[in-house]
Formats: sequence, structure tokens, C-alpha cells
Amino acid sequence: MKLTVVGCSGSFPSADSACSSYLVEADGFRLLLDMGNGALGELQRHIGLYDLDAIFLSHLHADHCIDMCGYFVARYYRHEGGRCDAIPVYAPEGAEQRLTTAYADTPSPTSMSEVFDFRTLKSGAFEIGPFSVRTEKVCHPVEAYGIRVEHDGRSLTYSGDTGVCESLHKLAEGSDLFLCEASFTHGKEDIPALHLNGREAGAEATRSSVGRLVLTHIPPWTDGEQNLADARQVYSGPSELARPGAVYEI
Repeated sequence: MKLTVVGCSGSFPSADSACSSYLVEADGFRLLLDMGNGALGELQRHIGLYDLDAIFLSHLHADHCIDMCGYFVARYYRHEGGRCDAIPVYAPEGAEQRLTTAYADTPSPTSMSEVFDFRTLKSGAFEIGPFSVRTEKVCHPVEAYGIRVEHDGRSLTYSGDTGVCESLHKLAEGSDLFLCEASFTHGKEDIPALHLNGREAGAEATRSSVGRLVLTHIPPWTDGEQNLADARQVYSGPSELARPGAVYEI
């Protein structure tokens, strides 16, 4: 299983990175986790525009899904080869309506579903291509899900956006790689049920006995190096900040 960081900025793109988007590949199958602001352009550095096989949207905040509007254009209005077949999109309830509203001028109210096969997320276990996945609702102001992706005995957990919660621990426990948000700074922001800070991400990595911690979704106003240092105070395993273009073999 291969993980490529397409974008890792939180809230809005930084000067160096698009917002959240992560490409997971195995056996020739390509699953994209989130498609935030700027991700569609960066994705094309790694794969062809029409090479995705499925998309997972952790929640419907713009920094995790808004480039789906651009991807709709690419798939719906493709001239060479005709309109694309509908690609599976696993997303919280209301995703089609949200993206149609954001686009504002689709040819019909159902145009999005002509190229996106929307499948409503709930907590549970299922298959996406060669991957065994488990999703759990996590702690965020809107309906949001973390995901655990397994293949050939290896595992990746992506937190999505979340505060401290037991469901995240259920997903992360024993993961080979834990891709965990760290939006806040320990001792600076303290807003329950919204985001994690670096220390909280590190504490969960220790509690869940993960093999590697990669901190992501760090907004431009947050000091990533400070968050990493805070995480390392409570987690002794390999840890680093997500970087655009970084590749992990899991």
C-alpha cells in the first residue's frame, strides 16, 4: 500500500500546500481521501486526471471537499472520450446537495450524480476495491468520519478532522501509519470537540500503539514544528510532519 500526500494544509491552502488530500494505492487501485482547496491541481502531479477509482470525503467542510466542483467539470464536460462514468464517492449524507449548491450552475439538479456515484457514509466496515476499510464518526461540529484502510496485513488510519474521542482510538489502534490532524497548538487553543493539537495527536499515537505518526491538517497560522515537538514529548515512535508530495510505503 502506498500513501502520497497531495495536500496537507488545514482550513485554507498555504503558500506551500493545497488543503487535505491523500492518495492511497494498491494493486493498481487508486483511492483518494478528501479533495480540499487546490488538491485537484496537485493531484495531477501524481496521477492522470481520470485515473482515480474511488473517493472518500471525511466531511463537507470546504477544505476537504471543495475541489470536487472542479473535478465535476473535468468529468462531466470531458470532450475527448465522452462523459466519464460515475466514480464511487463515499461521503456524509447531503454531499450531492452540498456540492451542487457550491457549484451553483449545474445543468440539472442531478448532474453531479451522473459522474459521481454518491454512497452515504455511516460507521462500519466495508470494501473499497482491494481495501478493507472501517469508518467511524468522529468529533467535529459537522458529521465527520475517520477511516482505517487495510491491505495485505498493513493498515493506515486517517483521522479526518476531529477532537479527542474514543472512536478515533478504535480506528487507530495498532495502525502501521497514523495520519492525524494537529490543527491547534497545545496551551494556546482549547476548543473541545473541534480539532486536536500536536500533544493530543501524540498521546493518541502512544495509546493506540501506532507504528508511525504523521501530523497533518496544520493551518498556515499554526507552527507545525512546535506541534511536532509537542507530539514527540508523549510519543516515542517515528513521527514527522506531512509534506506535499511525500510518499510512504506501508
